[in-house]
Amino acid sequence: MAELEPRSFLRPCLLLLLHERDDHGYGLAARLPPLHDGDGDAGGVYRALRGMERIGLVRSEWHASAVGPARRTYHLTLAGVDCLDAQARELANVHAALHVFMDRYAALSGSDRSPVHEEVNHDQHPARTGCATGIPRPRPVRAQDRAGRGTRG
Repeated sequence: MAELEPRSFLRPCLLLLLHERDDHGYGLAARLPPLHDGDGDAGGVYRALRGMERIGLVRSEWHASAVGPARRTYHLTLAGVDCLDAQARELANVHAALHVFMDRYAALSGSDRSPVHEEVNHDQHPARTGCATGIPRPRPVRAQDRAGRGTRG
């Protein structure tokens, strides 16, 4: 996943897909890529679905299949529809803020060149280099570093 991608974006994506139609986990994972870069992690989809089922946003039922094993089909609940609506409103606010950012960035660079439409070199992708801004990340403080503080003279 990209460094700046919202960590909780999987939930609204799954809710939207379930609002479009009921589906099983594998079907949802297959329909997800245009909405979310989940790095092909079907396990993450199933974990998210189980979590949403625990809090009442979705429910599931087992359905026998004429070919192959039974499949668990997920359905959106009324609470899930309400959650999807709320998250869509929040995403609309993020969308507006991103447009303001991109407009100001374009004005600063003095061109209409948008980084959104450029080809990404995956070897230099920020998530792989560890730095989206070009500024090195600070070194994490380890427990042994903290333990030694204040003991030097």
